[in-house]
Amino acid sequence: MKVNRHIVEKVIDGSIADSLGIVKGDELLRVNGHDIEDVFDYQYYVENTDISVTIRHENGEEETYDVRKDEDDDLGIQFSEGLMDGYRRCSNNCIFCFIDQNPPGMRDTIYFKDDDARLSFLQGNYITLTNMSDHDIDRIIGYHLSPINVSFQTMNPELRCKMLNNRFAGDALKKVERFYNAGIELNGQIVLCKGINDGEELEYSLSELYKYVPVLRSLSVVPVGLSKYRDGLYPLEPFEAEDCKKVIGSIEKWQKKAFEEFGVHFVHASDEWYITAGLELPEEERYDGYLQIENGVGMTRSLIEEFKFALEDADEKYNRGIGRLFKGLTIKKERVIVVTGKLVSGHIGKLIDSFSALFPSKDIELVAIRNDFFGERITVTGLLTGRDIVAQLKDHMPADRVIIPENVLRAGTEVFLDDYTLTEMRSALHSKIDIVKSSGQDMVRCLLGVR
Repeated sequence: MKVNRHIVEKVIDGSIADSLGIVKGDELLRVNGHDIEDVFDYQYYVENTDISVTIRHENGEEETYDVRKDEDDDLGIQFSEGLMDGYRRCSNNCIFCFIDQNPPGMRDTIYFKDDDARLSFLQGNYITLTNMSDHDIDRIIGYHLSPINVSFQTMNPELRCKMLNNRFAGDALKKVERFYNAGIELNGQIVLCKGINDGEELEYSLSELYKYVPVLRSLSVVPVGLSKYRDGLYPLEPFEAEDCKKVIGSIEKWQKKAFEEFGVHFVHASDEWYITAGLELPEEERYDGYLQIENGVGMTRSLIEEFKFALEDADEKYNRGIGRLFKGLTIKKERVIVVTGKLVSGHIGKLIDSFSALFPSKDIELVAIRNDFFGERITVTGLLTGRDIVAQLKDHMPADRVIIPENVLRAGTEVFLDDYTLTEMRSALHSKIDIVKSSGQDMVRCLLGVR
């Protein structure tokens, strides 16, 4: 086992570590006498109520502290490595990988491919299992960490080797059996590629994965994303409306079977399938609590339902003073531009129409941005860039405010995928920029100007 050094980067003021005298630059050696490999070990051992923490100070002196605390109390230490170990690079070369479809000249982190089981638990990332050793699996089972998110693609071992360009990718599926037998909950994902793992192959995969329900809590099926930067890559084709209807038909058949047997729907089609097919989105109950919303499964339905509820409340508050969500509500006359991607523009347009019918003093224009950066086949909002937004809004200005969705920005920053910044956007558009979260309630608040 590789030995990692865990250097304290920061100690939270007023924390347990602060009261013990642990400082930046100290090195964590052991917890309860156990060497710490990474964040898995650390979080597992510090959850105890009585622990010992062994630290090596910068002068080389070692000191052990005995700590009594509540089980959920954190020590208040931040390490120089978030995982307390380096990130594991993906060992596959998938034919559908979107990272390979990025344009040249972007920041280095855009091109990094991770396939790290630890990020599955900490951030919800999906992993292929090809990077997992028996030691990794033993620790997950021993600590009973769950759920683990698995990117299956197909349950045909030979086809999986081809799709991932990894001769071990088929054998990696055997690891699922170990998790299943140990009761480790799973969420799954299939990236569907036309003519490769759809049709009969999809049927086979669903039938094999069905054996793991309900330990396999949910499975999403998403269409492959195709940017314009595919020179030299495996030839892939987009799904058309009729293709989408066939995929939905297969998924809904398995949903019905699973619901009758287990009371859950098991497999879910991402919103893009329904929108491209021109079909109504499933009702809210069919998403099983939106377990796969981060994969674009039910995101639109959730937004619609939240928006309707919040809009009704705003109307009651403004007209009758009985709404619950809005403490004070005054309506300012203004012109507002709302930015969205092409895929969901029809649904967003209907929501805005319903808003405008109740609050006509708001002059609201919806602008669906064409993705020139990645290519017109990329229609999701989350992959819009700052330069595309500015270029296509200039003919729609002026506006008092421009509303853009939070998911077009890098998490926790004011920077777009193309490194364009909010400051640059404000300067270019000469307008106030409001950021709306991915919730219907926040969208209503943003349209009203109540923040």
